[in-house]
Amino acid sequence: MGRDARPMHVTRMRPKRAAELLDGGSIYWVIKRNIIARQRLVGLETVTGQDGIKRCAIILDPALIRVDPRPKRPFQGWRYLTAEDAPPDLDGEGEVLADMPGELREALASFGVR
Repeated sequence: MGRDARPMHVTRMRPKRAAELLDGGSIYWVIKRNIIARQRLVGLETVTGQDGIKRCAIILDPALIRVDPRPKRPFQGWRYLTAEDAPPDLDGEGEVLADMPGELREALASFGVR
């Protein structure tokens, strides 16, 4: 049997708010202390690691959605990020920022320019 090719994030515990997360929830990716992208959650499955321990695989939509970069320390975003705290997807006017070099976007964000 081959390896599962679906994008997933494996975690030790199954999320307590599973139904809520699967109803439009996303995992937010923090890179260099900035939230920069999200992936929609499409399923939760029990998987067994090579060590024989059962874990939860969070199955992700393969599409990576860029978001308006926001400073953030690493966190378990799929578990704790509320809709009010989630950065908006980059579209419309956000595309202007998307074309800028990352360092410039980060500098502007540090001054509150989004």
